[in-house]
Amino acid sequence: MRILGIDPGYATVGFGVLDYDGRGFKVVNFGAITTTPDSEFSQRLLTVHGDMTDLIKIYRPSAVSVEKLFFNTNHTTGIDVAQARGVILLAAEQNAVRVYEYTPLQVKGSVVGYGRAEKHQVQEMVRSILGLREIPKPDDAADALALAITHGHYSASAAFGEYAKSAYKSGDYQKYRNTPKGGSRQ
Repeated sequence: MRILGIDPGYATVGFGVLDYDGRGFKVVNFGAITTTPDSEFSQRLLTVHGDMTDLIKIYRPSAVSVEKLFFNTNHTTGIDVAQARGVILLAAEQNAVRVYEYTPLQVKGSVVGYGRAEKHQVQEMVRSILGLREIPKPDDAADALALAITHGHYSASAAFGEYAKSAYKSGDYQKYRNTPKGGSRQ
């Protein structure tokens, strides 16, 4: 499965493209979409949308993993980021790519194993999981890769859940459940 992780923004949009086979990740590419601060805001949104569309067409992901937004103190910046996030979701929808959304807590829990992890801990684990020599730069790209890793982990557990449901319905689970410890599973 190819996953496009996106850390939304309007000045810098981090992206990370990973291939995931259910056991491990392979880095395809990562970086950032940037806009110029002296451009009109609507032009910046157009740039984000166009570049996002290009990324989807180039890498052909089967899923886009995007961070859910939370407003803390600066609501004006949050609204602008939400608008940028909207054009990102639009680009995915226009290209028929399914979008999955994860909270920062879910990302930290999936990548580090602790939902209250610090940003540097997440970045270091991204480096480690992906076998990179250095933490990806810019920070937005590292965050996007963390989102892609999160989707890989969540999709693997969802796939296992579907397999388990299927095995239970068919009765196949019995041969595993009733196997003595140390015995063979035939």
